[in-house]
Formats: sequence, structure tokens, C-alpha cells
Amino acid sequence: MNRTNNAGASLSEGVAIDVEEIMRRIPHRPPFLMVDRAEAFLPGKSIVGIKCVTINEPFFVGHFPGAPVMPGVLIVEALAQTGGLLMSKSWDVDPEGKIILFMSVDNCRFRQPVRPGDLLRLEVEVMRTRADVVKFKGRGVVDGKLAAEAEFAAMLVDTRK
Repeated sequence: MNRTNNAGASLSEGVAIDVEEIMRRIPHRPPFLMVDRAEAFLPGKSIVGIKCVTINEPFFVGHFPGAPVMPGVLIVEALAQTGGLLMSKSWDVDPEGKIILFMSVDNCRFRQPVRPGDLLRLEVEVMRTRADVVKFKGRGVVDGKLAAEAEFAAMLVDTRK
């Protein structure tokens, strides 16, 4: 299903996910929820998370007064949350008994600042899966330009043990 947005640009194929479903699938809550919605979900393969960056973000108070920039570590966290959402929806994880934990980050690079007013696209794809561990490649993109990239891993853990 190829759709177009109001400007006539093509949107990626796949399923759209709203914030209510995101909060059912991952445990993060504001102000630490870094994904507002997701689109282009392809089970076990890829997803695109969307973070609408606003001046109301609590981290902008101190990072940096007069020149607000989204901290790189939070861009990586947004990529990780998007990867967790991909895992949760692909495997239909029961959030009452399982949690997806961030394990590692490699080859992380920051290419340009993310500022208030930016729409941060969190493009995440599965590189490989082994048992309950998934390795991802992620890219944070603003206005078609690469802002950050990283490889990271997450693991599904049983919380009932």
C-alpha cells in the first residue's frame, strides 16, 4: 500500500502505529517516551519511528540554554525504543511478563544537530536475530539529512523469574 502525504510525497509501505499502541508495547512514559508514532512497520524486518521534537522537551532547559540541541544519547534512546517497538509488535510480546532491554550500541555517529521543531525519523532495520536477541541498524534523519546512526542490540527478558 503506497500512500502519499498532503504534499504528495510517497510514504513507505507497512502498518502505522499510534502512541496508544506504543505505550501498550513498551514501558516508557513521558517525559522519557521518545517515539510519538511509528509507520512502515514490516514484521521482523523494519520500522520507522517518528519523534516530533518540541521546545517543550525537558532536556532543552539545560542542553543548551540559548542554543537548544537534542542530546545525542536521547537520539540513540529513541532509536532503541523504536527497535523495542519493532520487536514487541513482531513477536506480540506480553508486556505483563516480558521486557525488552537495550544491550549494546556500536558504530554510533552524530552527523548534525537535532533542534526544536525538527521531525526526527527513526529508521530501524533488523540486521540479525538469534534466540531472544536482535541486532539492529538505525538512522535518525531530519529533512532527508542523516543526523545520527548506530548499530544496537536488544534482548527479550522474562520478568517473572
